[in-house]
Amino acid sequence: MNKPALRTHLYEFHKAKGEMVTFAEFEMPMWYKGIILEHMAVRNTVGVFDITHMGRTLVTGSDAESFLNYITTNDVATLTPLSAQYSTICNEQGGIKDDFVLSKLETEKFLMVYNAANRRKDYSWITSQSKTFNVKIEDISDNVAMFAVQGPKAEETLQKISSEDLSKIERFKCGWTKLAGADTFASRTGYTGEDGFEIFVWNTHVSKPEKAVNVWNTILTAGQKDGIEPCGLGARDTLRLEAGMCLYGNDIDKNITPLEAGLGFVVKLQKDKFIGKEALQKQKDEGVKKKRIGIRMIERGIPRPHLEVWKNGKKIGSVTSGTMSPLLKCGIAIAYVPAEYSTEGNTVTVKIRDKQTKGEVVRLPFYQRRALDKIVLFGKEYGSEEAQKMIPTLKV
Repeated sequence: MNKPALRTHLYEFHKAKGEMVTFAEFEMPMWYKGIILEHMAVRNTVGVFDITHMGRTLVTGSDAESFLNYITTNDVATLTPLSAQYSTICNEQGGIKDDFVLSKLETEKFLMVYNAANRRKDYSWITSQSKTFNVKIEDISDNVAMFAVQGPKAEETLQKISSEDLSKIERFKCGWTKLAGADTFASRTGYTGEDGFEIFVWNTHVSKPEKAVNVWNTILTAGQKDGIEPCGLGARDTLRLEAGMCLYGNDIDKNITPLEAGLGFVVKLQKDKFIGKEALQKQKDEGVKKKRIGIRMIERGIPRPHLEVWKNGKKIGSVTSGTMSPLLKCGIAIAYVPAEYSTEGNTVTVKIRDKQTKGEVVRLPFYQRRALDKIVLFGKEYGSEEAQKMIPTLKV
């Protein structure tokens, strides 16, 4: 018998206004007005996503730092209170069990935020690994609503309803504030390639959603003059793909290591010991055999997941994520290929409807806004005026 789908605090809003799908066991909106419209709202002004379906776990106790350093690849000891880092947890073979963001709330208190599809699996595994450490592991997912406010107008929008000065929170830093009177933890992080915040409305159980619903509606009102749009899973996926970010289950999984995925910056091999270290050290010493690459389509065509990547008459890999970029107006894809084919500028083909369609290997990200006056396109940084000429639809 099928389990009933799970729901977030905003289910009634989504049901009334969105096109609903089941994702990671949750009933979620794929879109409201349309994927491209929502995508471009985030690129040009501001959009807001319900990401309450993601997993949230508190790790507290005198061994919290050493425990997290043991189960994760990044160096937790570098975190100061109210700062965050992107990281991975790996198996003994170095394969990625999940990617996540870790925030240090206090000296012995940390918040892990991981993928919705892995909520049960991650919590169970983290708990099982904690038995020899003096830590408390607490799943707070159902008691905290989580929204992402993203885009160049994100800070301005939230500041209208915030009790604290949000400009003091830098990239990958965090802070406490009240939004619409509700206790809220705000992290300057995101999954879109834009500036913005991920906000956590504290102490609002999914069975009593009123506080979370009020914050959500107040955000929409605050961003109204800038054309804020509620955004669904569709725009979330196209935005993260343009930003060259991995989606677990597509671009990374237990059979892919962080080094193969181009995430070596979160692997701190100088740490004394962590799960997967020996395998990752060996792979680094020997050199990775395959690499994650970006492909920009030169010929017309949309590269979808699982399509074959070819070079010199032979299959060399497969697309793991792909779409028609709403911003760049061309097909873009993430794929894995043998290391010798991963050089920037290398020409490959993607087999689309039995046709070998030409593409070019490019550096990731395809797009990212580093600041209001700095844009990264295909891994290279440009000033806003240069970027505007290259992307006529982009308002910077």
